[in-house]
Amino acid sequence: MNDLYDRHRAVLPDWLALYYEDPLEITHGEGRYVWDAEGRRYLDFFGGILTTMTAHALPEVTKAVSEQAGRIIHSSTLYLSRPMVELAERIAQLSGIPDARVFFTTSGTEANDTALLLATTYRRSNTILAMRNSYHGRSFSSIGITGNRGWSPTSLSPLQTLYVHGGVRSRGPFAHLDDDAFVAACVEDLKDLLGHTRAPAALIAEPIQGVGGFTSPPDGLYAAFRDVLREQGILWIADEVQTGWGRTGEHFWGWQAHGRSGPPDMLTFAKGIGNGMSIGGVVARAEIMNCLDANSISTFGGTQITMAAGLANLNYLVEHDLQGNARRVGGLLIERLRAVAAGLPGVREVRGRGLMIGVELARPGTDEADPRAAAAVLEAAREGGLLIGKGGGHNTSALRIAPPLSLTVAEAEEGAAILEGALSAAY
Repeated sequence: MNDLYDRHRAVLPDWLALYYEDPLEITHGEGRYVWDAEGRRYLDFFGGILTTMTAHALPEVTKAVSEQAGRIIHSSTLYLSRPMVELAERIAQLSGIPDARVFFTTSGTEANDTALLLATTYRRSNTILAMRNSYHGRSFSSIGITGNRGWSPTSLSPLQTLYVHGGVRSRGPFAHLDDDAFVAACVEDLKDLLGHTRAPAALIAEPIQGVGGFTSPPDGLYAAFRDVLREQGILWIADEVQTGWGRTGEHFWGWQAHGRSGPPDMLTFAKGIGNGMSIGGVVARAEIMNCLDANSISTFGGTQITMAAGLANLNYLVEHDLQGNARRVGGLLIERLRAVAAGLPGVREVRGRGLMIGVELARPGTDEADPRAAAAVLEAAREGGLLIGKGGGHNTSALRIAPPLSLTVAEAEEGAAILEGALSAAY
């Protein structure tokens, strides 16, 4: 393993992050478990950053990929593709967006980049509203709207970005307010902001912030924002790269917790739909999607082998009601972790929905982030046989828990017990 690590450092960028003091090579997986190069088994509570949505080595997806690879892997969007059309039809119908059009990309970054292109072209404005503590990808434009310093290596941008309050419920100047007052304060802040600028192209927001530590506003905030935005024709883009496909349990899309004023004008997706294959995309109303006046294609977006995987994965998800499983098992897991947290002074908050759960750590007796403890818990959990993630705003102090949506009650209890031991060791 040390040899592989040395080779990694010799040829790959210094800024390419690796978890763990002794980095882990994962060689194979099955169900909710993965194995490393030494043959040790781990319960996977992070799913390749929320990407292995159904299960590792899911036979239905493996079969679809294998059969498609035996026919043709790729031809580009210059030719008709039956699996691309079939998956686009399914996603358009599921999106909730009327007269929807779907464009496939290879990642969530590229999906958000495309949504920004569409919004700025449609609205003839390069001003974007984004949320504080947000993350939208690693391209030049998506970094320009990312409100999280740890993931923003440059301030240069083709866009003018204005950051809005509301993505983090339990921190910031409105944290002391109750939910209704919190929403009202954020809406007034938005109105004030709009009074000082030319009308922006769009607001882009994650219904639950992913890299930001699985934080979210009260239900209905973005519906209230939409009422204000609609008055000026400003678009709403829901970044569903991490929240889509039923992960939150209560809803198929994260935006549905804010759906009182209708669906977003655009939603972006990626990660879980491919179960590890590179699929991203944008869903938009036809008039927005069709606003470009120059040719465009996607060489690898919508290629046959990824579309076959996406169709098989989506079918499995729906037929086995994994959204319902995320709601049931995720609810049990959240309550179990809250019971653990009650006895530990360093756990500031356990939050989340379904199988998208954040555990925020703070220095005992303070409200200050505790990144050292987060790193220690990550290491201890791995030692106990559990893989989790981390994230957070001003400092990286939130543990991120997002297992495959097929997680069983027994596996949830197994993971909670390991995490309890890791947290107890840190505090």
